[in-house]
Amino acid sequence: MKFLVCISLVPDTTTKISFVDNDTKFNNDRVQWILNPADSWYALGRAVELRDAIGGSTVTVVNVGGADNDQVIRKALAIGADDAIRINTTDDLDSFGIASNIAAVAKDGAYDVILLGNETISHNSSSVGGMLAELLDLPFVSYGEKLDINGSTATIERTIEGGTETVEVATPFVLSAAKGMAEEKIPNMKGIMSARTKPLKVVEPQSVATQTTVVKYELPPAKADVKLIDPENMDELVNLLHNEAKVI
Repeated sequence: MKFLVCISLVPDTTTKISFVDNDTKFNNDRVQWILNPADSWYALGRAVELRDAIGGSTVTVVNVGGADNDQVIRKALAIGADDAIRINTTDDLDSFGIASNIAAVAKDGAYDVILLGNETISHNSSSVGGMLAELLDLPFVSYGEKLDINGSTATIERTIEGGTETVEVATPFVLSAAKGMAEEKIPNMKGIMSARTKPLKVVEPQSVATQTTVVKYELPPAKADVKLIDPENMDELVNLLHNEAKVI
């Protein structure tokens, strides 16, 4: 069985975010990039577990980006992926452009299971998975929290309003993985050393017309200073909550 895991790079959560070009682009200067947690922890983590359990399977990771991404992609190889593909572009592609390029790679590879995290911590749009499935004309299951495979049939569990839903789907399919799919895997020394020699193939991007354009980014408003109320002065606290905060 062949697994394809889509991985994206996102700013480290400690990075101070700013914007350039009239607030239409991220300022990449001095940004520390990491693997998107949902991609690496849930999607890649479960793909590696299933590969080891099933036997005779492979896990490939795919990323859309420039050569600077290679070092971080190697971390995915250290976690356990067998090989990697980087779609070579430094353009700021929208979700459709990213999905279209990954779809071209997926078609060539004839993968049985395509996984990706349910969202990135940078944009939180959760849009690439559905687009990818549509472009490949494959079934799509979102926010999967548990994945088991028996032959060519996968059983997936996910939380829905008021309970848990269990679905079955035949391979090939696309799945966005959410918390609970797998635990975070930290590369060990053997994995780090072997990642240096694992194949990382670079392919040129498809020409895809941009469907959306960023008009503006803006940071959330700065948090207001807190007011400290003497615990003995409950009347003042009630007054502020009622007349200023208007929460009671």
